[in-house]
Amino acid sequence: MARPRSKHPTEHELEILKILWRDGPANVRSVREALSARRDLAYTSVMTVMNIMTNKGLLKRTKQGGSFVYQPRVTEQATTRRMLGDLVDRLFDGSATLAVSRLIETSDIDDAEIGELRSLLKEKAGEKPS
Repeated sequence: MARPRSKHPTEHELEILKILWRDGPANVRSVREALSARRDLAYTSVMTVMNIMTNKGLLKRTKQGGSFVYQPRVTEQATTRRMLGDLVDRLFDGSATLAVSRLIETSDIDDAEIGELRSLLKEKAGEKPS
């Protein structure tokens, strides 16, 4: 039986999306070069994944000269919101409080990050950040 289609990008697809979100539209060669810092992949492997992503609706492909240029059809904000929301629902029964508390318990957070978290919480509560 075939594996059900994921509603989220795979690990490799997410790496490619991060490159395109950071650098903007690019051809396969440019994406492969950016990926090479973490892993050595064949050009055809990267091209195959990017074509699959196009078929899934994650990327848009346009012909420019002799090659295709790819750009994301999904935003970083929408993708992270959807993936994080799914994680919170599945792992923490929808409790953002429990998710944040586990994250704080298991992470090394410096004073600057604590200050940012306080400001975000005040903003969310409708208070003016200090």
